[in-house]
Amino acid sequence: MELFTIETGNFKLDGGAMFGVVPKSIWHKLNPADDNNMISLAMRCLLVQDGDRLILIDNGMGSKQDAKFFGYYFLHGDFSLDASLAKHGFSRNDITDMVLTHLHFDHCGGSIQYNADRTKLETAFPNAIYWVAEDHWNEAMSPNPREKASFLKENILPIKESGQLQLLQPGQQFHKDIDILFSKGHTQHMMHPLIPYKGTKLLYLADVIPTQAHLPIPYVMGYDVRPLDTMKEKTDILAMAAENNWVLYFEHDPFHAACTVQQTEKGVKILDQVVV
Repeated sequence: MELFTIETGNFKLDGGAMFGVVPKSIWHKLNPADDNNMISLAMRCLLVQDGDRLILIDNGMGSKQDAKFFGYYFLHGDFSLDASLAKHGFSRNDITDMVLTHLHFDHCGGSIQYNADRTKLETAFPNAIYWVAEDHWNEAMSPNPREKASFLKENILPIKESGQLQLLQPGQQFHKDIDILFSKGHTQHMMHPLIPYKGTKLLYLADVIPTQAHLPIPYVMGYDVRPLDTMKEKTDILAMAAENNWVLYFEHDPFHAACTVQQTEKGVKILDQVVV
């Protein structure tokens, strides 16, 4: 099993929203804000190659929205999904499994694209099964007011219409050697693949711990629907990661992709930075 980092681009979100109750005087030192209080974030996905299966976990924001939409998020940088796949000798047509940790637009927007003459939406990975947690799918179909703006129908409904959608229930897997942890603090039934990696395991964190700056337990995003649950989930994840020497993979960290952690008297701290 081989793993590849897939960078799909950078965007910006409000720093206060990203760090919740943490004062700007603290988080600004970790990820400095611009004049609009926006901080730069990655949209870092992961590609897993195992035999004839090529599994992509999340796919960024995509490119089908209009200029007004993208203007809210200040896309920047030189990365793209296609260029990152090509760097490793692959294209969208090679993807056999498209795993979506959750259906917020910055994680699944690349799932769907316009056809050549922009008259119809179609799946961007025509040969892939799209894996989504069933409870999360149901939540996205009838979203709560807090998350409604993050669940865009044009990112979601065409997946079902294509016939490529496969829903997962707890206890089911999309690959026999990849376990799935679930969390509900950020959003209902977000999936976290736990993947064999160099004698240990790599945990894809998605938005439960979006960046390394969010490792302290109280550092919880204002976007989370159940912040107290997020704090409990982070506590459990970090304890398991420290005990088992897991590699933690950060989807939104603008500086570092992955690290290992250790328990200290002052809580869990970074042990080593890891390049995947």
